[in-house]
Amino acid sequence: MIGELAALSTALCWAIAARLFRQAGGGFSALCMNFWKGVVTFVLLGLVCVFFVPAASLPASGYGWLLLSGVIGIGIGDTCFFLALKRIGDSQSVLVTETLAPIFAALLAMVWISEWLNAWQWLGVAVVILAVDMVIKSTRRTSPHITPSAGYLYAAGAAVCQAVGAVISRDILTGYDINATEAACWRLAGGIVMVALMMLWRRERWLPKFNPGKRAWCLLAIATLLGTVFAMYLQMLGFANAKAGIVQTLIATSAIFSLGVAALMGDKIHRSTLMWSLVALVGVAILVVS
Repeated sequence: MIGELAALSTALCWAIAARLFRQAGGGFSALCMNFWKGVVTFVLLGLVCVFFVPAASLPASGYGWLLLSGVIGIGIGDTCFFLALKRIGDSQSVLVTETLAPIFAALLAMVWISEWLNAWQWLGVAVVILAVDMVIKSTRRTSPHITPSAGYLYAAGAAVCQAVGAVISRDILTGYDINATEAACWRLAGGIVMVALMMLWRRERWLPKFNPGKRAWCLLAIATLLGTVFAMYLQMLGFANAKAGIVQTLIATSAIFSLGVAALMGDKIHRSTLMWSLVALVGVAILVVS
């Protein structure tokens, strides 16, 4: 039960953080924001590891896989997510990313670590895919100012990267004796290096284009604490105690949490979006209980 509770807590943290990242990100490029939230999180979790977590002893290949997990899931995946945030907003970005990621994770887990889906789980996959497709179509009709093509592609790319990172992490955490905090630090290291290389290649600014102001920095700090420090640890704790497909599926409930956050912030939630979001949640529930 620890893994399931950790996954649900991750979903709540990420739903709140997504809105805060969007509000704080006016002066930050996607890569710049991804880099600095990764650096801050690495420092904080690194201090925890140094003072409270005994060092693990993994073969070089084990550390290499964790680094690769971070390169894909954090370096590329989070950058795609931030790009989606700027184009389609937090509710739609979270909805598409976190409902597609469990499907990709479940399929990849079948191949990678032999976690097979049964007939009910395949039904859940079909329900989620249908619901996400209908949400996207209803959003295009009701929000013509949104440029969906690039935004939804970035969100789908983030989902693929999350799934790959999830399955690799699950494989390492179950195959070796390593604490979730230390594993998170290794993943972050890989993600930070990847983002730094992309910034150098694109000649991106390392600081915001303009001074965002104290409020934006405070929002970014809170979002990093919730969406990266807490969420990263909780996510790895989930992977250590539950199957990758189940954990990624429960994290997908951040799509529903995100709609709740949007409603509390005064955003109008269209009836069709809400209805199909609930259908997506039914698909997620089928995947969990089957």
